[in-house]
Amino acid sequence: MAVKTADVLLVGGGVMSATLGMMLSQLDPSLKIIMVERLDHVAHESTDGWNNAGTGHAGYCELNYTPQTEDGRVEIERAQDINASFEVTLQFWSYLVENNILPAPTNFINPVPHQSFVWGEKDVEFLRKRFELMSAHHLFKDMEYSEDPEVLKKWMPLAMSQRDPNQPVAATRVAYGSDVDFGSLTRHMVENLKRNPNFELLISSPVTRIKQQESGRWSVCVKEKQSKGVSTIDAGFVFLGAGGGALPLLQKSGVPERKGYGGFPVSGQWLVCTKPEVVQQHQSKAYGKAPIGAPPMSVPHLDTRIINGKPALLFGPFAGFTTKFLKKGSKLDLFGSVKGNNLAPMMSVGAKNMDLTRYLIGEAFQSHQERVNALRNFYPEAKEGDWTLAKAGQRVQIIKKDENGKGKLEFGTELVASADGSLAALLGASPGASTAVQAMVDVIERCFKERLTDSNWHSKMKTMIPSYGQSLVNDAALLKETRERTLATLKLV
Repeated sequence: MAVKTADVLLVGGGVMSATLGMMLSQLDPSLKIIMVERLDHVAHESTDGWNNAGTGHAGYCELNYTPQTEDGRVEIERAQDINASFEVTLQFWSYLVENNILPAPTNFINPVPHQSFVWGEKDVEFLRKRFELMSAHHLFKDMEYSEDPEVLKKWMPLAMSQRDPNQPVAATRVAYGSDVDFGSLTRHMVENLKRNPNFELLISSPVTRIKQQESGRWSVCVKEKQSKGVSTIDAGFVFLGAGGGALPLLQKSGVPERKGYGGFPVSGQWLVCTKPEVVQQHQSKAYGKAPIGAPPMSVPHLDTRIINGKPALLFGPFAGFTTKFLKKGSKLDLFGSVKGNNLAPMMSVGAKNMDLTRYLIGEAFQSHQERVNALRNFYPEAKEGDWTLAKAGQRVQIIKKDENGKGKLEFGTELVASADGSLAALLGASPGASTAVQAMVDVIERCFKERLTDSNWHSKMKTMIPSYGQSLVNDAALLKETRERTLATLKLV
């Protein structure tokens, strides 16, 4: 059995692992880093362009990030945090472009306005309140609002064509929103990492065993397809960035912090149009309000997408019920994740979320006509023959214990790290890839905190992320300075 030694082992070949690997290699090029991916190439699960929304999630258009309370108040705090996190991501990407680590930004990010679009008096009133609150904050000062059908025809021609003129409508718009091909981005980062002699990529190499040794280091067994054998990787630090596969791996690790965590898998599908005369008429990401009972990943949106350099329109996603944790996973994933320490929280969540389960099953059994009818809320003249159905990725929402020891369903992302900082796992879904850099900053701060006291590491972090250690939510001048740089560098204006 071959034994490999690494300072850092990255499990999963998606945007999270690639981002952490890139950051650590910039902080210390001498670190020996190994990335293992169970599929035959990287960025093929949640990171792939067809498996996610491709939205640079900044809180501009996603109405689920600004919930309305029962008394009518609109909460914008989560949108502020997500926007600030995406600004951190844009800073790091700008650094990589400026230093020729990434190619020209049009290879992975393109300017696409972010718009929220609603209809009906109740939702128009909600959007008006949301705009008043958000535009008053410096993060969202460039947001525009209109209830004028003539203005909306310019912003989103397809949505306004043949719409009932008596229907109240409203929209907001931020012109410098973005469409991101996270698959291309990740492949470019990994290609650059491979030029470092201290980096090694093992594809078609699923992890079969993960155990901490008495020394505190980790012994991780992987099946290598190329050698048709099993290799053991002796690693000082392990990051589980395997999307839906992170939870089972965390459970295998045996760390106490794994206890109580479970997962609720959700699948997705898109309606896709590549007809040029239709695609050219819609140049934005237009997000609406989610149906009652829908998970956050099912917020309906009509999207301009550029995947592998080719433009398309996507509408959806349509959620579905699945027991798989990964698109190329097993139908036994959900059942295999049930353990003694998470059984009670998972049963509690199951009992409290029967409406969600019924909604997901109903979504899965929709006809093509029913899906196109949903699209017609955004594009009244949509023709069934112009749209085909494509599978999106799998997401695993977090189930964890609440303060009463029962279960609750979380719809964000969560970092779980061992007490000694030698292992970290990223669980959950939205906003996911868009906040990858901030998430990996959190990993470094929690698991490499002694190295961060080194002036070289701290200085390098400030070089990669100029706002590091400061608050973009509270500092308007800092936000203005960093945003002007990133929008210009990434050609988003």
